[in-house]
Amino acid sequence: MIDYFVESWADVEGNVNKTSDLLKWVQQLNENTKVNIKETSIFKDTFWFYDDYMGEVLNRKRSFFSIKGVRFFENHEFVKEQPIINQPEIGYLGIIGKIIDGKLNFLMQGKIEPGNINCVQVSPTIQATKSNFTRAHGGKSPAYLEYFENSSKYIVVYDQIQSEQSSRFLKKRNRNMIMLVQDEIPVLQNFKWMTLGQIKELMKIDNLVNMDTRTVLSGIPFILESPKQDLNKYFKDKALYNSIFLSNDIQKELVQIYHKINNYKMFKEISVVQTPLNQLVDWTIDEYGITCTKTSDFMVKYYDIEISGREVQCWFQPLFKAIGCATFALITKLVDNKRKFLVRIKPEIGCFDKIELSPSIQWEPSHNSKDDSFVDKYFRMLISESHQNCKILFDSMLSEEGGRFYHEQNRNMIVEIDSFPEELNEIDEYIWCDLATLNFLTQINNCLNIQLRNLISLLPL
Repeated sequence: MIDYFVESWADVEGNVNKTSDLLKWVQQLNENTKVNIKETSIFKDTFWFYDDYMGEVLNRKRSFFSIKGVRFFENHEFVKEQPIINQPEIGYLGIIGKIIDGKLNFLMQGKIEPGNINCVQVSPTIQATKSNFTRAHGGKSPAYLEYFENSSKYIVVYDQIQSEQSSRFLKKRNRNMIMLVQDEIPVLQNFKWMTLGQIKELMKIDNLVNMDTRTVLSGIPFILESPKQDLNKYFKDKALYNSIFLSNDIQKELVQIYHKINNYKMFKEISVVQTPLNQLVDWTIDEYGITCTKTSDFMVKYYDIEISGREVQCWFQPLFKAIGCATFALITKLVDNKRKFLVRIKPEIGCFDKIELSPSIQWEPSHNSKDDSFVDKYFRMLISESHQNCKILFDSMLSEEGGRFYHEQNRNMIVEIDSFPEELNEIDEYIWCDLATLNFLTQINNCLNIQLRNLISLLPL
């Protein structure tokens, strides 16, 4: 089966729909979909409200999600405080695949979320919270839900419950799935078949492929099955092929990674304390939202939303509004003609189990250069115009999830270096590893954070 995934990755033109036609399809959806989103006062809604006694923003059904305050302590010392999204339910992020005329295609959705920076984005076949697919909002069931509810009838190649953005969500997770079907599937107007290569080509366009698609595709299990043919011929990047299929370092790297992770979990005292919003010292609350009196990465605003063609077409909700752009980057180098990636052991305020693997660089918009680690300083030097020691393999602005975040886009980079200072090997929270090791860890929940999984999905063939 892995042969089909690699062949699909290599096909950037498509055998069902041409890539140029997919771009026209997105344009037509944008032209034909009515979208009206505007900031408003929470007093103008009868469903959502701010409970001053409990200090949280919620709705009258106590469903969907709520916004609470949270404080983060490490080794009994205060680190930070902020509002956070509390959404304990697990939703579906699922992609249906099918072999059509000998080529693996994926059924992708052109979907508008209220916070999307450019309206329509290429999304998974299903992208639904539990409230969506149980119809808690009173709307229609999501399209193709029945395939995922009856997934035991099909070939499930990936099925893991993975984390969301732990800087915004409190222990939030979604079920990431890829399954292959043989049935004849009716293709609705806002869905199209496309190869993996076409999806990756669309990822090069700013804000076109959404975060949920990227996290699901990062889980394709390349290492769990031996290919039936020589797949090296499909790879322009031979070192990447070697990093996936010829790795002999998986066991050693897994031991190193888990040793670092387990040391942190065992010896670091982490405390995340839910706190009423009105007790957060540096945040203010009014009818228009929640804002920080100091430098912050986001604010909370309230929105009236109208989007035609959805399960519910008019509603009100709060969204986390980004302040600036983040930067997420993977540093890579060649070792014995294998591509190694630099990852970091990183705690976050909303992390499900204290800590996950993150990219080499994970800068929120408010990241201050005075707080730079050695790796941060080295990366700043790398991407300066005068530096010749690196090659940019990928560089694009891509959106975060538009169902909870308003116009949040981040710079995603993959940077190859010729050499790396020896000092890095002495920094405990970083480790070099093969893509095979990272691919193995995506088959286990809550090991790689969503920023790292998203970057892995961007790797060019």
